[in-house]
Amino acid sequence: MQFDFDNINIKLGTNILEIDVPEQLEKTYSTGMDFIDDAFGGKGMTPSTACLFTGTPGAGKTTLMMQLANAITKSGNVALFNTAEESLYQIRKVAKRLRLKYGFICGSERMVDELINNAKKIQEKDPSKQLFIIADSLQTLDDGKYANGTINSMTQVRCLEKLCQFAKDTYAIIIVIGQVNKNGELAGKQVLKHMIDAHCHLYVDTDRRSETYGERLFEVQKNRFGCSGIEYVLNMSAHGFKERIFS
Repeated sequence: MQFDFDNINIKLGTNILEIDVPEQLEKTYSTGMDFIDDAFGGKGMTPSTACLFTGTPGAGKTTLMMQLANAITKSGNVALFNTAEESLYQIRKVAKRLRLKYGFICGSERMVDELINNAKKIQEKDPSKQLFIIADSLQTLDDGKYANGTINSMTQVRCLEKLCQFAKDTYAIIIVIGQVNKNGELAGKQVLKHMIDAHCHLYVDTDRRSETYGERLFEVQKNRFGCSGIEYVLNMSAHGFKERIFS
């Protein structure tokens, strides 16, 4: 997803050094989780970032994102965790198990427009705080194109496009959980990977020869606002994830 150059008045022949970057894009906001902040350049995430977060089945995608939402709240910012994947009662039970102390704003909208409307209301209520939206998951969202509720692979594309545009228009930070197939590849149109600014992936190391066999690995596969190709080794317990530090 690219910025609308017409709206920022960049003329043909302009020298790149003459372009002023919007103040909002000069900032980064800590997520409250050190390894995720480090993954996105060291200090956190840039406003307007749209991130796709995938993971193999059972790796702990929802658990990690709930911990992240809790940490964002602790850091003084606002996290909206919207799930159309599980009921809010199930999410509350997991929050108890993870011993989350700060919580997050929860939602269960399936229609992407309603999710965006809720996000706008949250921004209007407290514009001084950075808004993070975590959507679980892309495959469950609907843009309402079909009156009978039918969704298909193009529904995902349209929903992600709307979320990316909302991020660019309002400088919100959006993380969308995406599903993968049994081979660990993104389930859906490959264009989804090109629409987003960042792509992170969580998986279990199944190589018995590896020092990290059985551990969860968090990898940044794409990041337009920073470096990529970095992996973090995570320990997972009943109370969630923490980074594994090697001595």
